Amino acid sequence: MINYSERIPNNVDLSGNRALQRALERWQPSFLQWWDDMGPDGSSNYDVYLRTAVGVDPKGRAHFDYVKMPDYRWGIFLAPSEGDRKIGFGEHKGEPVWQEVPGEYRSTLRRIIVTQGDTEPASVEQQRHLGLTAPSLYDLRNLFQVNVEEGRHLWAMVYLLHAHFGRDGREEAEALLERRSGDADKPRILTAFNEKTPDWLSFFMFTFITDRDGKFQLASLTESAFDPLARTCRFMLAEEAHHMFVGESGVARIIQRTCEVMRELETTDPARLRAAGVIDLPTLQKYLNFHYSITGDLFGAELSSNAATYYTNGLKGRFGEDRLDDDHRLHEDEDEYGIPDVADDRIVERHVPALSALNERLRDDWIRDLQAGIERWNRIPARFGFGLAFKLPHKGFHRRIGVFAGVHVSPEGELMSEAEWTHRHREWLPTAADRLFVHSLMGRCLEPGKFANWIAPPARGVNDQPVEFEYVRFN
Repeated sequence: MINYSERIPNNVDLSGNRALQRALERWQPSFLQWWDDMGPDGSSNYDVYLRTAVGVDPKGRAHFDYVKMPDYRWGIFLAPSEGDRKIGFGEHKGEPVWQEVPGEYRSTLRRIIVTQGDTEPASVEQQRHLGLTAPSLYDLRNLFQVNVEEGRHLWAMVYLLHAHFGRDGREEAEALLERRSGDADKPRILTAFNEKTPDWLSFFMFTFITDRDGKFQLASLTESAFDPLARTCRFMLAEEAHHMFVGESGVARIIQRTCEVMRELETTDPARLRAAGVIDLPTLQKYLNFHYSITGDLFGAELSSNAATYYTNGLKGRFGEDRLDDDHRLHEDEDEYGIPDVADDRIVERHVPALSALNERLRDDWIRDLQAGIERWNRIPARFGFGLAFKLPHKGFHRRIGVFAGVHVSPEGELMSEAEWTHRHREWLPTAADRLFVHSLMGRCLEPGKFANWIAPPARGVNDQPVEFEYVRFN
């Protein structure tokens, strides 16, 4: 029997719940087999300098030590209870939050948890081979930190399924380990999590852009009337912030290194920069366009009856619900929100009931947050005196879901014909040649303190350690 107080740090009284213990004891071997099969390739014997959550207070969130990843302590934590917390939105506004799942919302809540839970192992699978081409020990360690925390987030969702959904929950927990990213027969639920992450530029863009979608989805679920889900997601958000830092700082360091070489060679010519072994800024913009567009689809269609139902029933709120100045019920005849639409060969805005436009509102929140990160990136070329700036494309660019699914939109927001798109889309999205070039740079650099030529060192190390610290020990 597993000693849960030692093996799995938790604040949900696992040791006192025999039925839950037995369920997790049956699930854990399957999880460890999945990690061995689909976790970071060839890394099971590495000693990695990792942060392990052992509590919900700030000190408990930051226990650093060397650990072999299969021995990582996958904790299950809920943020502290707020005591008399009340439901903050929807038709149940003002009522006490639920500690158990109401029968009428059981299948819907299960679907929400499974969809969120499916993204966690999916990203580990997408990033499985990246350790073989790590640009430094520092970056390798950060990759592994992201991976184990995604594994912990899977445990958090599986805990909710086992603790609150009986046999259906147990079956869904098993299915989370059976699907595979990109598998033709059993793919992951969401399209973006079936895309490949073949190189470190893709990884940094994914953690900057797609993990930011995770931030906003989790933040919406922290508002849920189902209190165990809300508290679970509040704790997960702290770790999601680190994943976004890894992505934003990773791309920033690539920009920094490219600008250094641009200054040394006194050129902005992509061909000369590629010959010098760095990634030219137009290629970075193409990768930004691609990851932005496929992640934008994760928010769903602009109009959604499902999102409206989730809100009305108190299952999923809006980002920053308590900071919004309305009645938090969104009556259809009173509250409106602007969404894009295509009419008469033009992109227009039309106002619809805010309750039906919750997906679009959350996408807009995400875009604003992304834009702040883009502006931080743009300070780097500016410091070097280069008049180059990254831009987010129009929200309709390269979309497959919603009002833009059947049309072609340029990054500037112009509608295009099929022929125009076919002729020009290679200007805006990574080509096979672009991806081949980026892949050609992906050589492993594992000497402490050394970094691949295409990326600059970070300003500081992890947990006040020096940059040249031995973050991974190979046995």
